[in-house]
Order: sequence, then C-alpha cells, then structure tokens
Amino acid sequence: MNKKTIIIIPLLIAVSVAAGILIGNLLKQNSQPAFNPMSYGNTNKLTTILELIDKGYVDSVNTNEIIESTIPDILNELDPHTAYIPAERMQEVREEMQGNFSGIGVQFSIQEDTVRVIEVISGGPSSKVGILPGDRIVRVNDSLIAGVDVETNTVMELLRGEKSSKVTVGVIRKGADEELEFEITRDDIPLFSVDVSYMINPETGFIKVSRFAETTYDEFMNGMQKLNGAGAKKVIVDLRQNPGGSLQGVLKIVDEFLDKGEPILYTEGINQPRKTYNASGRNSLSDVEVYVLIDEFSASASEILAGALQDNDRGIVIGRRSFGKGLVQEQIPLMDGSALRLTVARFYTPSGRCIQKSYEEGNEEYFNDLYARFSHREQLVADSINFNDSLKYTTSSGRTVYGGGGIMPDIFVPMDTTGNSEYYNKIYRKGLIYTFAYAYADRNREALSRFSEASEFDNYLANQNILNEFVEYATEKGIQKDAAGLKESERIISTQLKAYIARNIIGEEGFYPIISQIDNTLLKAIEIAEKNLLVENLTQPDTPVE
Repeated sequence: MNKKTIIIIPLLIAVSVAAGILIGNLLKQNSQPAFNPMSYGNTNKLTTILELIDKGYVDSVNTNEIIESTIPDILNELDPHTAYIPAERMQEVREEMQGNFSGIGVQFSIQEDTVRVIEVISGGPSSKVGILPGDRIVRVNDSLIAGVDVETNTVMELLRGEKSSKVTVGVIRKGADEELEFEITRDDIPLFSVDVSYMINPETGFIKVSRFAETTYDEFMNGMQKLNGAGAKKVIVDLRQNPGGSLQGVLKIVDEFLDKGEPILYTEGINQPRKTYNASGRNSLSDVEVYVLIDEFSASASEILAGALQDNDRGIVIGRRSFGKGLVQEQIPLMDGSALRLTVARFYTPSGRCIQKSYEEGNEEYFNDLYARFSHREQLVADSINFNDSLKYTTSSGRTVYGGGGIMPDIFVPMDTTGNSEYYNKIYRKGLIYTFAYAYADRNREALSRFSEASEFDNYLANQNILNEFVEYATEKGIQKDAAGLKESERIISTQLKAYIARNIIGEEGFYPIISQIDNTLLKAIEIAEKNLLVENLTQPDTPVE
C-alpha cells in the first residue's frame, strides 16, 4: 500500500460519513419526521431511543427482541440477585416455588446417552401403569430420545405437561424382548425440599432440607413428627448446599423453635420501611436440642434459619462460613407474563447483622468469591478468615458473632481431604462411581430389593467384593488401577459405592445413613450432641475467629 492510498482511505471514510449525515438532514427537511422526541419531554432517554429506532430506523427491527436482550444488561448494573424472568420460564419458576409440577412421576438420569429410571414416585402416574426402576425410556410420543445425545432439559420438557394430559413412552426393560409402550396420564408431582429424616441413634434425629419452597414447612414438620415419634430429643438440621428460597417457609420453621416475641429477623431498604418478624409463640419444638449444619453453598433462607437460632442462642451452628446472601427480592409480574425479581431490601439477623457479602467488584467477582475462598484456604483453616471489629455483634447471651459476609459457624469443621488421591479424582471427574452404582443396582435389583434399611445394604454390600468389581469397571472406562491411590481412597470409594447403590433401590433413606460414615461435619455434630455440649458451647463457644 503506497502513501497516497494511506491518505485517501481515511478521507473517503470521512466523506462517506459526512454524506450520510447530509442526506439524512436533507430528508428531514423535505419530509415530516417519523417521530418527534421533543413531544416526549417527560419520557426517559431509553424509551425515546427505542421509539426512534422503531419509527425511524433504516430497516425493520423487532424492538421487543432488543428490549428482551437489553434488560439483563441493565439489571447487571444493580446487584447480583435482581433478575428478569422471561415469560417462557415463569412456569418453571412457579413450580419451583410452589413445590409441584405436572408430569409422569419418575426420577431419571442420563447415562451413556440413555434415559434410565432411577426411582418411581409411589402412587404417581408412572407407578400406576407399571413403570419400574431400571427401565430405559427410549421414546416419548414420536420423539426418539435414546442414542441422540439428548439433554436433561429436553427430557423434562417432553415428560412434563398439563395435568390430565396424556403422554406415550417407549421403554426397554431388562428381560423383555421388545420395546414396551405405556400411555401415562400426567398428574401433579410434588417437588420435595426435605430429602430425608431418620434417627442417627436413639436420641438424635437427622433432617436434610435441600431448599425452601411453599411446601417446606409442612414437609419439615412431618419429618420432625416422625423423629419425635421415634424418641428424638436432639435434631441435626442439615442446610449444606441449600440455596434458600421461600421466606415464609423459613420463618414458620424458625417460629417452631423460639419463644414468643423472640426476634427472627428484620428487613429494610431505602424504599422499604423496616419490617420486623418475631416469633408468634408456636414453639412446638422447644424441648428439642438443635444443631445446624452449613457450608459455603448455604444461602439466603438457610442463613436466616442459622442466624436466627445462633443469635437467640437456641442452637449450635456447625460447618463452614455460609455464602453471604442477605438481600430480599420481590417478584413483580409484567404485562406479557414475564416478571422482574427486584431486590427491595436487606435482611438483618436478630443481633443486627447484615450478612450480605460485598458485590462492589461486579457480579462476576461476586460469584467467583467461592473460588477465592478456596485459594485463601478458608475451607481448610478457620484462622484464614479475618473480620473487622466494626462487624462484631453479640447474641442474646453476649457471645460474639460477626456480620459482613455469611454466617460464621460456632464450630468450624474444615473440608475433609482424606482419601483425595489422583486416582479418586480421575474416577470422580468421569462420574464412574455413580454409573457403576446404577449398573450394579440394576443388575442385582432382585436380590437388593429384599432390603429396606440402609444398614441392611451396608452389611450385605460389605461382603460382595464390589470394590474389586469397580476397579475392573474403571479400567474398562480408561482409568488404570493405581495401587497407591486406591489404598489412599479405598474407604471413600467403598462407602460412596454402597451409598449410591442403596439410593438406586430405596432412595435417600438408603443413601444418607451410609454416606454419613465419611461426613466429618455430620460426625462432629453427632459427637457434640452425644456429649451434651450444647449448653457448654453456647456459653463458651469454640469460636474459630479471635
């Protein structure tokens, strides 16, 4: 390219831009404007620009599509939890909060490009027509879903539908020569938020709450009634990896533990006056000692429950620092069926703590905070967490607690890295324990179906040499045996195999009692409960932060 060309190109660009502006102005002088922005003096700039595009742009455009794609960018300038919910996702959101949907009533997983039925909900539509655990669903109506790299969301969309609508599924069953066809009438299927409740020992019950929905309070109280009937004087409430959910659900649960008038939380925002929630006096669980398990994935409503019991000295919180979400959202319906989930207030625990972590660095850094905690070794060493004195608060008995980013437990339990060999990491990344457990349960379903208790599975499987079978299976899948790694990880692999096999036959009541054998946080809670250390720890807590 010569010097003359280098000079001419910028001149041509400048001339063409100027010509475009000149032509535009000439057109404006010789015609009526398509839109006069001065007539919308009180309209905001964004609305004005959209109207100018709609009425004056050179090509036809779909302004609704522009709006849909722009809204998330606008909300991204606020906090990480204000969100826009498109109309097509509203049904899914309603089902999540209400705790039910209409479908066929199976729990499934996709393994080796095949939809495999893990569990059939008792009394549900599939159970009524004879669908069995272990069945492979290969077809839904006219859609082939086997061997076509199908995704979970696609299968869910095909199986769910309006209540009383019909769907035909094609099933391959072990022992059957041909594809079996079932016509199923969809019905309401509950989405459970309390995974399991069972007795750990004659005095101590365990209840796992995976999220908070409109149905959670009833599920929780049913679980507690079961435990009380079995003689529970103490209960371990597991909120680990619980992302939160319904505010009303958690308030009603906390209300059952506190005396009348004791504070649960208060909310406040610049456009929202303070609203205080106090216990009503239900207090039906006043005689039950309570221990709450949390971790870095416990958020929102989980933190409300843990914070309220901690600040009122009603229970011991055990585990690792929670996520740190202390913002309250209000869901506002919009005209087209979509909704805006707008943050309107912060919530504060009874001691006055706002446990919302900072989001000043932006939404991406906010959600990456968990990775930063790992790099700071917070999950392994409590002393790596430093709180400013300005964040210091006191519980009702004068114990020190801290705000500014999650609930810090009374008893810190580091993440357990025992048995974490490179061999284990390889089989974990490939999901081989899960797939082997399903295949083993399916292959031995007749023998395993004799058992109904986790202990029965544990005892039986301990004598079946499943670890050697698994090592051969892993070798077939490309993970060569590593004697040193296997020795280091033997206990964790064997326990997980037994737990997942039991889950595939009898569900969560088979899984949790077995997996608890390698759950250090739960084992610590059991130790504290058995030694009656509740009162001692509430008066002289094993505080992990000085």
